[in-house]
Amino acid sequence: LGVSEVDMVMNINAFKSRDFDYVKRDIVAVVEAARKHGVRVVKVIIETGLLSDEEKVKATELVIEAGADYVKTCTGFLGSVATVHDVSILYKTSRGRVGVKASGGIRHALDALALIAAGASRIGTSSGDKIIEEFLKLRGEY
Repeated sequence: LGVSEVDMVMNINAFKSRDFDYVKRDIVAVVEAARKHGVRVVKVIIETGLLSDEEKVKATELVIEAGADYVKTCTGFLGSVATVHDVSILYKTSRGRVGVKASGGIRHALDALALIAAGASRIGTSSGDKIIEEFLKLRGEY
């Protein structure tokens, strides 16, 4: 019993201030605390909607260096959504060293499938039932 996965949000202020050592130490601290308590998966949300493409690459590299398991697009609270472009950047940067979780604004099966094709290994959505229903319709099973 207990928690098996933890999500954290990267410190955007420190990242935008280019204090990458602080950002990495913060992620490492969460990863170490999580592992100490038996948590198997740590996901780091980088808020892709606030980052340039170059910053998305740097953030993904920090997530990898810090030992987390997934880089995650966004919380969905800041109005940004997961995009194929962003997922593709995270996937190409990670080269399989961490998983990519697309989250934020995913409400349709075709959107989810496009994100998976771009490299997402997980989808975070509050529209799971609707997406499955649409997927089954696409397959002619509904």
